[in-house]
Amino acid sequence: MAKPYDPPTLLGHVRHRVVGMTKEAELIAVGLFAGRHVLLEGPPGTGKSTLLRELAKGAHVPLRFVEGNAELTPSRLVGHHDPALVLAGGYTEDAFVPGPLAEVVREGGLLYVEELNRVPEETLNVLITALAEGELHIPRYGTIIAAPTFRLIAAMNPFDSIGTSRIGQAIYDRMCRISVGYQDAVQERAIVDQVTGVPYNHDDVEIAVDLARATRAHRDLRIGSSVRGAIDMTLLAQGLRLTRPRASVVSESMRELYLDAALTSMSGRVRVDEASDRRPEEILTELLDAILAERAKDRSSELPEDDPGKGKSPGAPPSGGGQGRILEGDEAQKVVQEASRRTMGRSELQQRHRDRFEDASPELGSLDEQAISDLAAEDPGAAAALLADLANATDVRLRAAARKAAARLFVQLARTGTPPTRGVRRMIRSVDPLDGDLDLDATLARGDGRRPTSADDLVSRRWGARERAICLLIDRSGSMTGHQVATAAVGAASVLVAAGERADVSVIAFARDALVLSAQGRRRSPEDVVSDVLSLRGKGVTNLALALRAARRQLGKAAAAERVVVLLSDGLATEGDDPRVALRGIDRLHVVGTSDEAQSVDAGRALARQGGGRYRTCTSMTELVKVLGSLVGD
Repeated sequence: MAKPYDPPTLLGHVRHRVVGMTKEAELIAVGLFAGRHVLLEGPPGTGKSTLLRELAKGAHVPLRFVEGNAELTPSRLVGHHDPALVLAGGYTEDAFVPGPLAEVVREGGLLYVEELNRVPEETLNVLITALAEGELHIPRYGTIIAAPTFRLIAAMNPFDSIGTSRIGQAIYDRMCRISVGYQDAVQERAIVDQVTGVPYNHDDVEIAVDLARATRAHRDLRIGSSVRGAIDMTLLAQGLRLTRPRASVVSESMRELYLDAALTSMSGRVRVDEASDRRPEEILTELLDAILAERAKDRSSELPEDDPGKGKSPGAPPSGGGQGRILEGDEAQKVVQEASRRTMGRSELQQRHRDRFEDASPELGSLDEQAISDLAAEDPGAAAALLADLANATDVRLRAAARKAAARLFVQLARTGTPPTRGVRRMIRSVDPLDGDLDLDATLARGDGRRPTSADDLVSRRWGARERAICLLIDRSGSMTGHQVATAAVGAASVLVAAGERADVSVIAFARDALVLSAQGRRRSPEDVVSDVLSLRGKGVTNLALALRAARRQLGKAAAAERVVVLLSDGLATEGDDPRVALRGIDRLHVVGTSDEAQSVDAGRALARQGGGRYRTCTSMTELVKVLGSLVGD
């Protein structure tokens, strides 16, 4: 019979359900598999309860929670005899009312005791026999032999000394101790995202997490805030934005908004050191002001490279972006032209595509478009891959004919996957104060309740289509040949065609550098962009963080209500910063995975989740067209 709590099964179950705690999950799973009982020591709010729930689900065993406090007597933990039933029929089996310990021992589940160091000593002594012998002796009832899957997991906060007592060596000697710490900043933002629904890269989330983490390192605080404080601060900040609309545009009002949210959510969670005479409110205000000042400094340094106030050239690397450059305009076109010089002779094309090449180009300089058309009807992906390679043939006439045919075929494929316009409209704020209907509440809010004195003080709203700016990021790193190049080219055509006139679109190809093939607000035809993509072959490493920064720069030029990035990549960064730190300023990030390998899928899903978007894996050209069409048109 296989042992319960198989570690690979448990870890596979919790991997996509618990943020962080990878090492802790592994140690707990191995401890349970080995038949050990576990004591978790660490501060509150680190996800211990969430992790144990998922471990119990993965092992298919019941889980019982017990809150440790001075009221947890042995009878409440083990069980008791019902007085009325005892008086009526004596100490029978039916008269016994089992407690959580008796139930879990019999059923073979997990008993989770929180705040173990708050449990009275006589109650802890009841656990010793169950832990050591695997059985529970109950007076006037008998002995319950523990099922093989019975385990005890206890937790305690060693930093809290109020209302606690020392745990005896007899308990420590029967349990494996695991120290649990806080997750890193990226993981804590993901937790806040999951709980609140506010995107991971939103200012409210980042500021709340930064403040909570800062409280844990302050010299005057004995206990800092857990991630629960960041969760509450985010929710409060979101609510205050509704009641204080001016705060979003006035920096001093925004500072007051964050301060009120911070004091309400965290002043009761932190504990000031006994040697300090400072108040929690004073410390939180000091920390928040430092965080806001640092963010203002960072944003100033992240102005676009071509901003007049910055003395940098357009191709200079952004702060923290590794060694890559963001190239636009003539500089980007020079890279495209240089890449187009790398061509393939007929023998190499013959080797790559065998009989299909002979049918498509029976002789030097010729392209049989009927053969291409027949292949496209049979296998669109194969036809696209063949044309992508023919578009870089050494044969000049073949190359020109193939590029023209490829642009036509790829745009045609893109149009087949474009969903019909559904005419979804919503109420939007008008740029012209006299365009639309007067919004009385917004007008009064703009003037702090005062009556408007001119037309410029009025706010109107009208029905209009969704205003979106979209940036497509195409991964050209690694080794790109026919199929990969075709995928990128069809992807570019699909986004441009699906967006139509409804959205402002930019297209960026990236590896170590980021090449802006179509800038925001300067729309190029799908055929021209496809031609540029066909010139690009795989090169170098994958700097996802730089690509996202380039996308953010492009989206920042658009006057749109929503800024969306669509990433066409395997999702695996090999150079630069963690891509998750470059998501600020992007409302949503959708990831279309080009690889179905587990590592790639995991990375793509995680990135899309942090970016508040969706993840899709595309294994065929027609599927790619449909997915991109739906992402752009939703």
